[in-house]
Amino acid sequence: MRKDKRLIGFLTAGIAPATILFFIFMIVPTFNVFRMSLYEKGAYSPEEKFVGFANFQALLADSNFIRSMQNMILLVFVTTITTFGFSIVFAAILTREKLKGQNFFRIVFYIPNILSVVVISGIFSAIYKPENGMLNSIIGIFRDMSEPILWKGQELVIVSIVIAMVWQAIGYYMVMYMASMSAVPESLYESAGLDGADRLTQFFQVTLPLIWTNIRTTLTFFIISNINLAFLFVKAMTSGGPNGASEVALNYMYGQKDAGLFGYSMAIGVVIFLFSFALSALVNKVTERETLEF
Repeated sequence: MRKDKRLIGFLTAGIAPATILFFIFMIVPTFNVFRMSLYEKGAYSPEEKFVGFANFQALLADSNFIRSMQNMILLVFVTTITTFGFSIVFAAILTREKLKGQNFFRIVFYIPNILSVVVISGIFSAIYKPENGMLNSIIGIFRDMSEPILWKGQELVIVSIVIAMVWQAIGYYMVMYMASMSAVPESLYESAGLDGADRLTQFFQVTLPLIWTNIRTTLTFFIISNINLAFLFVKAMTSGGPNGASEVALNYMYGQKDAGLFGYSMAIGVVIFLFSFALSALVNKVTERETLEF
């Protein structure tokens, strides 16, 4: 009986501080965002006016907000597909194929992940320079560059941001998948080989099913974090330009807050929150598979 009381006391003492901090810094601010989205309030004014769902109705007619949401969805979708595709393939090659310098490649791929978004943005901004950037200089070897390619121009700016985001994230997830693939018993591959399965068949029939739980977990996490990363890369590389071509929803939200439309910006925050939650639930449902063990 005393042991049970001590255990309960220990668990309470350990969990209570984390619960209190979570409530103060997560639940209360989230509730306040939802509440303020129903009010009209200036960023620096204490006066509040209840307007109900008027802010959300205004969002539906706001072409700039709609464009920022489209940019965010495009960045999240393309970056996620590209990052996970390359991460899984590179992880499989470095794990299953006997290559020299595997540890070297792990380090090289992982280095971008330890750099800050500001540093990566600076690197790619230099690479994308129209006049003397590395990318245009290389292309200039094979074609006339009297009219340089504007990588951060209106037509290519989203592509340029995607490349930077993929370069930053690919190494982290590659290392995670390499750890999962290394845990798959070699005997399963030997059995599959005896049944006539080639490398590609083994990858789809053995490797992917056995690491699927890890892929699901990281996929959901990456999608949520990608919404924030898109905001950071856009802020550091383009500030939403040119002419709003790269602006994402979080950038637009902060812009409206700085313009004094605090209630309106909170409504944008609510939409982003609900979109993130719905997207995570959808991905979790679509990727649901029977768990395989080895």
